[in-house]
Amino acid sequence: MWNPLRGWPLFAWIAATAAMVDLVTKTAIFDRLGMPGIRRGIVLVPGMLSLETNLNEGALFGMGQGLGMLFSLISGLAIAGIAYVVSRPSNRDDIGMILALGLIAGGIVGNLYDRLGLPHLVWHAPLGRVGQPVYAVRDWIHFRLEGLIDWPIFNLADTWLVIGAGLLFLLSLRPATDGENAAGARSARGENV
Repeated sequence: MWNPLRGWPLFAWIAATAAMVDLVTKTAIFDRLGMPGIRRGIVLVPGMLSLETNLNEGALFGMGQGLGMLFSLISGLAIAGIAYVVSRPSNRDDIGMILALGLIAGGIVGNLYDRLGLPHLVWHAPLGRVGQPVYAVRDWIHFRLEGLIDWPIFNLADTWLVIGAGLLFLLSLRPATDGENAAGARSARGENV
């Protein structure tokens, strides 16, 4: 029997939990360390891992600085696309797919919250921006290997996005089941799936 909520509770729980963990950790770190440059970071592993605050007005690796509203629009469209994929009957029972999409949605929501200025942060520098609202993603995890790599500072939302995308890639490698082959054949013939 067709159930319109199949898969939705698990998806919603994963997405909400991922977003909440991201937002709680961002708030805790920014409460402890303040805005970037206010206090020294916390070194967890010397020369490798530290906690330090950073604000990213762009997207992946800081690209697209100043295009926050465009990235907000893209985030909204991505959430709508994910909701469409989760609503498809063939995906509702696929726990791997639900997990991947839930992590991606949680990551999107966590960063979108920041982009919309909902943490109510204000710039403390440079002088021309002091007191203006911050529409930037809060980042706080800094990974580097001295002399080899200095990874851009990131947050848990970014981590959820990468894990979710990696899981989707792995899922794309699995062979199609007999049911998926039959549905694909019916779709190719123009029949309703």
